[in-house]
Amino acid sequence: MTESMSVDLLRANDWQRYRAIRLRSLEINPEAFGGSFDAESQWSEREWRTEMAKFVALVAVHDEVDVAVMTVEVLNGDHGTTCWIGGCWSDPAVRGKGAFRALFTYVDAHAAEFGWSKQGLGVWRDNDSAIAAYKALGFDFAGEPMPSSRKPGLFYIHMIRDSIL
Repeated sequence: MTESMSVDLLRANDWQRYRAIRLRSLEINPEAFGGSFDAESQWSEREWRTEMAKFVALVAVHDEVDVAVMTVEVLNGDHGTTCWIGGCWSDPAVRGKGAFRALFTYVDAHAAEFGWSKQGLGVWRDNDSAIAAYKALGFDFAGEPMPSSRKPGLFYIHMIRDSIL
């Protein structure tokens, strides 16, 4: 199904589109994120635009519907990363059908242009399905589990990968 997925890069003017899929992700899978639906659903247009200025948002599109999302923030991060992948989510109806592969294919294709050569992300250490998906995309563990500052009592694991150029 990867070939039937397209990827769109969203900018600040696409804040309503990003807001819609981000809130959907928080509503359907709140356990996967540090943020919360209750808090983010109250944000103003200005707050959404300010948030989106921090990163590039990518959405996978299938049959003209946004079905998966991720953000990519350029930074010099832990473990030598040049960017941080965040907010990853796919609609349960398309899981296992190539949405994340399409997003990461886009990241790889544009790595040199945007400075995304070494990618890092954090995943809850008990999120076995996400860990398996990231491993299938070439991510490996880096460092020890870290305590969450947003969700006390939970730990996340850093995973990293080099862009496949």
